[in-house]
This record gives sequence, structure tokens and C-alpha cells, in this order.
Amino acid sequence: MPHYNILFLDTGNSARSIMAEAIMNKKGASTFTAYSAGSQAKGQIHPQALRQLEEVQLPTDRLRSKSWDEFAKPGSPEMHFVFTLCDRAAQEVCPVWPGHPMTGHWGVPEPAAVSGTQDEMARAFRDAFLMLERRISLFLTLPLTSIDTLSLKKQIHDIGHPESVSNPA
Repeated sequence: MPHYNILFLDTGNSARSIMAEAIMNKKGASTFTAYSAGSQAKGQIHPQALRQLEEVQLPTDRLRSKSWDEFAKPGSPEMHFVFTLCDRAAQEVCPVWPGHPMTGHWGVPEPAAVSGTQDEMARAFRDAFLMLERRISLFLTLPLTSIDTLSLKKQIHDIGHPESVSNPA
């Protein structure tokens, strides 16, 4: 079975993309190696993102906040898939990725932008985590080796935009 590299991008690489990397490296370990990065990486992971991952017993020891430039350098792992997780990163000009990976946008609300009580902030991170986990689980069901490129692109789009999928009555 083929092995694929996948890169999750957002602006700060401190919450959403970090959680997506951890989820994919656990759920998709047999087929995927996941990475994350940010267009303007904060250089540190949001403490609530780490708490959320620890609550669901996902490893955090190898996670770090990093710039997407790290993955555009010669000698970097070749990416097969690149997903943006926030509108800001989706609208930014991305570096040219070696190998021309398949891309998609899976917008997820920024949990670090939520202010309020500890419970409200924890809920925002839990909601973002659950949304990412659901999308990654759906992605992992796709028959990557037997589906044509156009169909795969549509399915990746539909995972990130469930409101665009028509539901027959």
C-alpha cells in the first residue's frame, strides 16, 4: 500500500494544524505521515491545544510550531496532500510545493480566538478537535489508490465544505 505525506497549514501553527497533525499521525499511521506548519508560525503550541490532545491521549512530544518555509526547502519530505485550515492561510500565496500535491481547504474556526471562561475556551478547542477528527476520519475512508483525480478533488472539497453536498430528501 502506498504511503503519503500530508501537510496541514494555518496561520500560527499553534492549534488547529497541530491538532490535525496529531490526529492524522494516530488514525492514519499505516498510510500517512502528517506534518503541520504556519504561514506566520507563533513558535509555540497553544497550551489548550496540548491539553485537548492529552485529554484524548494523543502524543504531543514531537509536536512543534514551525513555518511552512521548512517544507518548501530542498530535501524536505515530498507532500502528497496539503490542506489549509483557516481562511487567512487559504487566501495567502503558498510556496510552490515539490511534486505538486493535491490541495484542499478545510476551514475550521480558530479556537485560540475565543475569549471567555476556561470552560468556553476548552469547548472551542474541543469543537475544533472534533471537527478535525471527523474530517480526517472521512478522508481516511477515501479509496486513494482506485479513485480518479477529479473525483478525489471533489471528495476532498466536500469534506471541508459539507454544506455544499446535496442531501437527497
